[in-house]
Amino acid sequence: MIDGAASEPRLWTPNFALYFTARVVSQVGDTMIPVATAVAMLSLGYGVSGVGYALGAWMGAFALFVVFGGVFADRFHPRPLMIGSDAARFAVQGALAAYLWLGQPALWFMIGTSLIGGTATAMFQPGTSSLVPQVAADAQKANGVLRVSEGFAQMAGPALAGALVAATSAAWAFAIDAATFAISGLCLAALRLPPFLADRSDSTLTSLRTGWQEFRSRSWLWGVILIWWVLGVFVWGPVTPVGAISIIDAHGKAAFGYAEAAFGAGCAVGGLAAIRLRPARPLLGGGIAMLLFPMMPLAAALVPALPLLMLGYAVSGAGWAFWGVQWSTTVQTQIPQDRLNRVAAYQVAGSILAVPLGQTVAGPASSLVGVHRLLLVSTVAAFGCAAALLSSPPIRGLRRAPKAVAAPTEV
Repeated sequence: MIDGAASEPRLWTPNFALYFTARVVSQVGDTMIPVATAVAMLSLGYGVSGVGYALGAWMGAFALFVVFGGVFADRFHPRPLMIGSDAARFAVQGALAAYLWLGQPALWFMIGTSLIGGTATAMFQPGTSSLVPQVAADAQKANGVLRVSEGFAQMAGPALAGALVAATSAAWAFAIDAATFAISGLCLAALRLPPFLADRSDSTLTSLRTGWQEFRSRSWLWGVILIWWVLGVFVWGPVTPVGAISIIDAHGKAAFGYAEAAFGAGCAVGGLAAIRLRPARPLLGGGIAMLLFPMMPLAAALVPALPLLMLGYAVSGAGWAFWGVQWSTTVQTQIPQDRLNRVAAYQVAGSILAVPLGQTVAGPASSLVGVHRLLLVSTVAAFGCAAALLSSPPIRGLRRAPKAVAAPTEV
């Protein structure tokens, strides 16, 4: 059901505009990292295994510490954690750029900076969910707009990184990346948010346990995460390092950035659709859209002409984004606000915890079975995960929360 324009709450407040800007520029920075890292590691002679180790280190650190980020966000406030994360990522990406300009970074340095970057992002990510109801009156519309922005960021970031590494070097991509985090931090610092009163009487361990109890009590929530474990190991893990090798070998360095940009364009389309379409059973609607997602590993496996390759990535992005809006809004509206950061941290950690494993074994697995066969396995696994979403009664049967709109109080 779509509400009439006259009854719709105002979305573009100064707070939401600042938050939107912060998210867009930080997402541009985030989406530059895989392309810049992949090209840098290959140029430095570390091969597909080096790409997997670096990306796996980032994801592993993120997965390990994100639950603590959720606890700290609930005990204090997500904004200072997010600003600190942006400052740390600005420093790390700037250091990478400087080292690449001055010489050849050692493997340990590349992996170490990935670990720091992943830890900083773990402090940033939980707040992205809980800040949405504080800066926007309509969570579904805000999530749709943010998903569209993510789509454009995924177009701009990889395309910019691909163009920079093709025309100059990976160092310039890391330098621009650092600047995006500086802009994000300044925008977050300018937000005017309502007073935050938190119960800090519980210990960190007790807070973690409370968040876990909230998480495990919802079968639809942990059911999705179990499916995401398979998706992480067999699809998201190998698709970036192995897909990069497949595409770069066939079409050159810039092509991988263009493919990622096409995925972002599809995300923008999927996000726009999710603003208008509000299924009564959001995870069922999202699961249907996820049937489009396997087009990305399939395109990377077959490596058709560049336009067809980009089309496959775009179609995949549309399905992924539509699912993402339904999922984000469901979590934000089904979980009590005072525990949302912790539960969001558990679901984020669970969603991506298997990705580092997939990235780490991607190199050895591709050596055993071949790059293209491994990507075909990823395609089959992606279809299987979409089917699992549709076949699980708690997931497909979950209805929209009766009150999906919560008006924030500005000060």
